[in-house]
Amino acid sequence: MEVIRSQKRTVSNDVVSTPTLPLYLTAPPMEVRLEEFELFAIDRLRVLKGVSDGLARGRNPNEMDDLVETLWKEHMRLSDVSEMINKDIISHFVLRLVYCRSDELKKWFLSMETALFRHRFRLKKIEEQRAIVGEFGLPYKAVIGTELESLKEKLGLVARSLGQISSDALEIISSSPLSYLAVKLKPFLTESFFSFLSFAVENIYYKVPFEEVPDLVAGRRVLLQKGYAFVAGSQASHLVSLVVTQFRSHLSKALILTNRKWTTTIREREKDRLTPIVEALSTSYLGPDYSQSSEYADISLKDIDQVSKSSFPLCMRHLFEKLREDHHLKHGGRMQLGLFLKGVGLKLDDALAFWREEFTKKVGSERFDKEYAYAIRHNYGKEGKRTDYTPYACSKIITSAPGAGDHHGCPYRHFSEDNLKAALSRMGLSSRGMEDVMDKVRNKHYQLACTLTFEAIYGTSCDTGINHPNQYFEESQKILKSKTPAAPV
Repeated sequence: MEVIRSQKRTVSNDVVSTPTLPLYLTAPPMEVRLEEFELFAIDRLRVLKGVSDGLARGRNPNEMDDLVETLWKEHMRLSDVSEMINKDIISHFVLRLVYCRSDELKKWFLSMETALFRHRFRLKKIEEQRAIVGEFGLPYKAVIGTELESLKEKLGLVARSLGQISSDALEIISSSPLSYLAVKLKPFLTESFFSFLSFAVENIYYKVPFEEVPDLVAGRRVLLQKGYAFVAGSQASHLVSLVVTQFRSHLSKALILTNRKWTTTIREREKDRLTPIVEALSTSYLGPDYSQSSEYADISLKDIDQVSKSSFPLCMRHLFEKLREDHHLKHGGRMQLGLFLKGVGLKLDDALAFWREEFTKKVGSERFDKEYAYAIRHNYGKEGKRTDYTPYACSKIITSAPGAGDHHGCPYRHFSEDNLKAALSRMGLSSRGMEDVMDKVRNKHYQLACTLTFEAIYGTSCDTGINHPNQYFEESQKILKSKTPAAPV
């Protein structure tokens, strides 16, 4: 693909001939506008993050099918089919460039794109699935002849035990010319040969190394013999396993090659144009920036201690408590907490008074005015370039790297297990709720761990998940204020 400036149009008519579910085997020969390069990638990233949240919440395959369908309609659907296919392909290859740059990024992208492909494939009709299988050119041969005859009884037992005579399979059988021929020839065939021919027609089996279909092996849905799994080609679930294995293998290799191209040529060549976009996308926060306080975010100095206990997420509560305890925070902590407080409605004058009250207990008033007051005014856009800085999102906080003596960062990622459990206990989590949170932490689902903490404390579900500390605060305030009786008029 070639990225072009905005005054040119995308060559939308140059759609590569592709099934409705692209396989992304090669980058297509098309031009992409610079705006679309980023916007398409952001839309796909919303889908992948939704998939990630669904998987982390333990949704079953059918629920994931519904979620993927909803996410795709919301973020990727366009009225023109050719433009929608273009968006699908462009966004995939842009994110492939974004997520090839480290092992951690590659692992996440590979898992999420594979899951997305799996559920989009599952949503297709059997005819479309078979067409996609044909596009992939699977390197497996059908089992035929004496080998199939020798396995017929065992394969039949597996099929019957799983109830694998589906309506789709019956449709395939009934429409097969070979099946028709077998019926016509029945008077001229021995009973055993007719039985074998009918079995061969009704069941196309592929001989596949067992490690390439681990989900089928784990579910005991295939016959295993001498290191091979015998996969029924008439079963949609079996086709999914075969195709997804190939998709994941291809994408894994492609990410390695893309990383090689990125590091050797693209990053330096595009340092003034694409590189900043690519490097920012992997940590992009896609929700509200909380630069303006809402009706649920307007606190004053007299309320701040009480509100910190009732509505601050753990990361901000920890910083607030350390500030009250030590009367000082290092730069990273001051930025993380200071911008959060700005986002929840603390006015500049109150912010200066708040930080002055704490810091002067340790560094004195003169040093505070000289070394710290400027930075606070700067965060509010009153000094320097007059930039109105926004609070940090979870993605930025999680990827920070606190050092010795620092208290910023994400407790779910940066605390030891004992310290995290102690902090969650102080927030009032039950042992069951704490174990659910710790399970997500051990699997590195830090934002979901924070979401579960929120749900345990406030006794309500948060379907969108917690993606920003200020979101946590606002959702908490909505719940608490809805439970507070209205004052009499």
